Amino acid sequence: MDQRVQQVIILMEDKLDQHMSVNDLAKAVNLSSWRLCHIFKSETNVAPLQYLRALRMEHAKKLLETTFLSVKQVMAEVGVTDESHFVRDFKATYGVSPTTFRLRLARIHKQNN
Repeated sequence: MDQRVQQVIILMEDKLDQHMSVNDLAKAVNLSSWRLCHIFKSETNVAPLQYLRALRMEHAKKLLETTFLSVKQVMAEVGVTDESHFVRDFKATYGVSPTTFRLRLARIHKQNN
């Protein structure tokens, strides 16, 4: 994988809770936004912000599974400030809202005990 793409992915993972634009990511590896998008998509098959969104949703899912943080706290931990966007993206990724996801986990846990 292109070293610049790897650096951008590491940056995304390290600063998941912060706002990052494509321009911010491109500057970090001394590329133009257009060039970063081109290289990133050729290496990962998705655009940088799609990749970042997927990372955020994956981390949000882990937090919902392993902590007692509220949905709003989870949003803050993964760098999302708009609740409607967060719920929409989570539902698009996992098929249910974050609240429903957590309720289903609780039911499964209760059944197993």
